[in-house]
Amino acid sequence: MYLPSSGRANSPSLQKQLSQWLFVITLVAITGGCASQERSQDAYGMTQGQGIVATGYAVISSQHGNTPAQKRLMAIKASKLDAYRALTEQVYGQYVNATGTMVDMAITQNQMRSRVEGVIYGAVLVSITPIGGETYETKLSLSQQTINELVRNYLQVSKIGRSSASPGR
Repeated sequence: MYLPSSGRANSPSLQKQLSQWLFVITLVAITGGCASQERSQDAYGMTQGQGIVATGYAVISSQHGNTPAQKRLMAIKASKLDAYRALTEQVYGQYVNATGTMVDMAITQNQMRSRVEGVIYGAVLVSITPIGGETYETKLSLSQQTINELVRNYLQVSKIGRSSASPGR
């Protein structure tokens, strides 16, 4: 520790502080190494780095259909589509467009739109579960290998699109 009155460092205190920091850094390095080798599993049996799981929901009463059974089937389909949307969002991201209007230093209008676009294949249906009496929940999983393939294909198509849009062609 530095002593302002004498203009020199207090070496026993400085050595103690340095040894404490060294101990903390060593401890973090050791526990960090253990954590990186540990592979925690989520509730779906997938270890971290193996893939993703997405969930979709749909309310039965808001579906079109002549009978309650038709409405339930439509809710199942809608929840599955919502889960596919969630997978697409996780793989490709989400396009967000926001606009705002200000008049006399006051916001008069705020709009936000989002769009998700992409191709998903190879998804595995994990579960379709009724939640209460009014909602269905669908869970889909996608392996890391399939995610990597989807992204690789997307980047190739994106690269082709950019090269054909270049000037002089």
